[in-house]
Amino acid sequence: MNKFRLTINILAIAIFTFAFASIAQAQAPRTWVSGVGDDVNPCSRTAPCKTFAGAISKTAKDGEIDCLDPGGFGAVTIVKSITLEGSMTGLGSILNSATNGINVNITDPADVRKAVTLRGLSIQGAGTGVRGVSITAATTVFVENCFISGQNGAPGNGIDDSRAGGGQLEINNTTIQNCTGNALNVNPSSGSTQINVHINNSRMQKNATGFFAGSNVRATIYNSVFSQNTTAGISAQQTAGGTTDVNCDHCLVSNNVAGFQATTAGAIIRVSNTTALNNLANNTGLAVATGGGLVSSYGNNQTGGVAFPSTGTGQTE
Repeated sequence: MNKFRLTINILAIAIFTFAFASIAQAQAPRTWVSGVGDDVNPCSRTAPCKTFAGAISKTAKDGEIDCLDPGGFGAVTIVKSITLEGSMTGLGSILNSATNGINVNITDPADVRKAVTLRGLSIQGAGTGVRGVSITAATTVFVENCFISGQNGAPGNGIDDSRAGGGQLEINNTTIQNCTGNALNVNPSSGSTQINVHINNSRMQKNATGFFAGSNVRATIYNSVFSQNTTAGISAQQTAGGTTDVNCDHCLVSNNVAGFQATTAGAIIRVSNTTALNNLANNTGLAVATGGGLVSSYGNNQTGGVAFPSTGTGQTE
C-alpha cells in the first residue's frame, strides 16, 4: 500500500512539473511566426506558429512576436502589452477582409504599461476591411514602418483610436492609403481625458480625411504627406468641450478637397513651414474654418499666393 501511495505521489509531482513547464513554455518572452508554421507548435524559433492569434497566447506580457519570414499571419486581438515585429525579415502581412486587422484592447489592471508596438506590418483590407487597427483601450500605442490599405468597409478607417481613457499614439514612417474612411481617426468615444498624437515621416493618401482629430486630441505632425483625400487633409472637431489642438510643421498638404478643416469652436489647427497647394480647384480649399474653428498660419507656408482664411488666422501668406 505504501509503495502504491509513493507511486501516486511521484506521478502527481511529475504531472505538476510537466504542467508548470508547459505553462512556462506557453508564456515565452519571444515567440515566432512563419508562413509555414503551425499554431499547435510552441512558437519557438525552430517550431514557429502560423498566426499572430496562435502566438499571442504563448507570449508573455511585455514580450515580442517576430516574423521569421514574410507571410499572412491573420487578424489578432491584443489584450496585453506586446510587440508585433515584422520588419526584421520583411513585412508581416495581415489580410482583414470584412473585419478589423488588429484590435488593441488592454483592460487588465495588472498590466501597468498597457503598451503596444506594431512594427513592419502590412495590413490589407482587400476592399472590405473594417479598420486596419482599432484601439479601444491602452496607454501607449506605437505604429512604426507599417503599410495599411484597402479598408473599404464601414467605417473604413486605417487606424481608429476611440479610447475614452486617453493615452499616447505614435505614428512613425507609416503609409495609410485607399481607405473609404479616415486614414487616421482619433475620436475618443467619451470622457475628457486627452489623447496625445505624434505623426512623423508618414503618408496619408487617397482616403476620406488624412487625419481626423476629434474631441480632446492634441497632435503634432512633422515631415508628413496628406494628399488626394476626398474630404480634408487634416481636420479638427471639438464636440465635448475643451480644446482640440493640431500642429502641422514641414508637411506637404496637397490635392485634397480641403487642405485644413476646423469646424467647431475649440478646434485649432496651426500650420508652419508647410507646402499646401492644389487643394480643391485653384487651391480654394486651402483652409476651411467654420463654427468657431481656427486655422492659424505662421506666415512661412507655401500656398501659391492663396491666403489662409481671415477667421482664426495668426498671419496670412
